[in-house]
Amino acid sequence: MNIGIRDIADMAIVAFVFYKLYMLIRETRAEQLIKGIILLLLATQVSGWLQLHVINWILRNTMTVGVIAILIVFQPELRRALEYIGRTKFLTKSIIDIEEEEIKNAVSELTEAVGSLSRQKIGALIVIERETGLSEVVETGTEIRGKISSGLLINIFIPNTPLHDGAVVMRKNQILAAGCLLPLTDNPNISKALGTRHRAGIGITERSDSMVVIVSEETGSISIAENGKLRRFLDVEKLSEILLKSYEAEENRKLQFLKMKWRQKDE
Repeated sequence: MNIGIRDIADMAIVAFVFYKLYMLIRETRAEQLIKGIILLLLATQVSGWLQLHVINWILRNTMTVGVIAILIVFQPELRRALEYIGRTKFLTKSIIDIEEEEIKNAVSELTEAVGSLSRQKIGALIVIERETGLSEVVETGTEIRGKISSGLLINIFIPNTPLHDGAVVMRKNQILAAGCLLPLTDNPNISKALGTRHRAGIGITERSDSMVVIVSEETGSISIAENGKLRRFLDVEKLSEILLKSYEAEENRKLQFLKMKWRQKDE
């Protein structure tokens, strides 16, 4: 059998797709469910070889009904995968289009507020929207639509105030809403030492491409959640560096996309 360039390209594309799918479900409950499905498929095949007709009939019918069950059980993961596909540059445009000076000002105000909250050991949960819209999350809180300022952020999270017990959602250089509810992570590998605030921060990054800044109420430590991962014990300087790099990366991707479009037009 001759293997041509098309065959190699075909196999490479399939391998790339499977790798991306694995990265989407890695360290989530879907990973364990996939292992269970693989075991059921192997058991069905083995029971057929051994002519265990009753067991084979039960397994085959279970797998048939299981297709519908998979769609229900995997709903969060399927949604996450479709959102990931939808974030590709040929289907959407970047929502982070703030001018460089506005970016620096927004990051400065945010880090100043986080630093103050950290020193006072006041808990905070700040979600930075990127390409995946968070309108559903915004609707669970109180709309603000105010420009980012350290004073406003600090006042929101002061204990015993109406909006302190929830998340702030930011878009571009604007605070959209406060007191928002976030989904908790289902990841069983998360440290038991982490409380609801950290689990909520990780949870929203599993369902979107947002970045979340978290301040611990117990220790005042600063963390960042992104892509379902948590970076802990950051200082204000490191936080500022991470945020600036994140904004700059989005801006660079946007510029590259625009350049590609202009080149295509010229051609």
